[in-house]
Amino acid sequence: QVQLVESGGGLVQAGGSLRLSCGGSGIIFSINSMGWYRQAPGKQRELVVEITSSGRTNYGDSVKGRFTISRDHARNVLLEMNSLKPEDTAVYYCNVRASGADYWGQGTQVTVSS
Repeated sequence: QVQLVESGGGLVQAGGSLRLSCGGSGIIFSINSMGWYRQAPGKQRELVVEITSSGRTNYGDSVKGRFTISRDHARNVLLEMNSLKPEDTAVYYCNVRASGADYWGQGTQVTVSS
């Protein structure tokens, strides 16, 4: 059974930084991409950033130049968020896409105060 667990969310002032981490367990073959999505109250879930198996990254327009995705030696997926804005407030979800299936974490809340 695949499980994804996010950590690192919290409350930060505008202009501040946070780093999210996503760790996984279970066996996943044929990973196509890994990434982060977010969902603000009353809005649809949207792509923050994804990284494909070939290393190509795809950032949402609203986070380009401020957020960076990476992976550490333990294969966790990291999201470095800088210059945070109140409009970045949302629940952030880790995503793994493999063999036609989407796997999601439970989400971590990020709140940016003005």
